[in-house]
Amino acid sequence: MAGRPCSVCAHPDRPSIDQAMVNRRPFRDIARHFGIGKDAAVRHHDEHLPEALTKAKAAAETAHADDLLEQVRALRTKSLQLMLAAEKSGDLRTALAGIREARACVELLAEMSQAIDRRPVFNLLVAPQWLLARSTLIAALAPYPEARSAVAAALLGLEASA
Repeated sequence: MAGRPCSVCAHPDRPSIDQAMVNRRPFRDIARHFGIGKDAAVRHHDEHLPEALTKAKAAAETAHADDLLEQVRALRTKSLQLMLAAEKSGDLRTALAGIREARACVELLAEMSQAIDRRPVFNLLVAPQWLLARSTLIAALAPYPEARSAVAAALLGLEASA
């Protein structure tokens, strides 16, 4: 059986109530000002406000990312315009600088859209520490041929799946 709907969520001044809670106004002041119960305010704060704040933060982060993307696009457009103007006037050195700037903007846009991933890649299978550990383990199992074969097969299976 579902409980009653949250009276604060249904309140016409919910955004103002949420803002008052975020600003840490006392629950009794919020309740008195908006005509809601103090217990309802506390329940809303504990059960619904975190979700609302998470959604708001995600929306703000998306808006910020969109703004950054637009700024990089504007920089790319400006660098291309300046490059063309320099080329038209015969200033090849400045035109080349414009090409470099435009290229940097294109690279940044590709990274932002995740078309390029510049994060370092670590391949454990060729790391000296792994190779030493693997050979030490196999050598230590030399007196136990069945165990050595089983471990070697298991290691080869792991390496093949990686």
